[in-house]
Amino acid sequence: MSAKAVIRIEHADGALDACASAEPYALMVLGDSMLPEFAEGEVIVVEPEGVAREGAFVVAFHEGEHIFRQLLRREERWLLHPLNSAYADRPIDGLGAVKGVVIQKQRPGERGSRKSYVE
Repeated sequence: MSAKAVIRIEHADGALDACASAEPYALMVLGDSMLPEFAEGEVIVVEPEGVAREGAFVVAFHEGEHIFRQLLRREERWLLHPLNSAYADRPIDGLGAVKGVVIQKQRPGERGSRKSYVE
């Protein structure tokens, strides 16, 4: 098994300098690009100053929109990888596109459906 890269997410634009903007936030999953792990309507909790590892689920800003994908590294390139094979990988120029790491998911209204993604 190969060692996984660990990346500290840093935001050069200074947007996260304010304390409130560095707080975790929740998003609802839309669409089917992250099936089977993440279904439409599930809620993900994102840590904007988290530590991203290869294989982590991230929110990134790519081609003018925020996108939820798995972060992978292939042959010196970083990719935003959908779990649903009906969608294509999206290469990114650098890790500056990553805006947060998914730390948890839960199905709304279902107690005990919480899953953590923090090691």
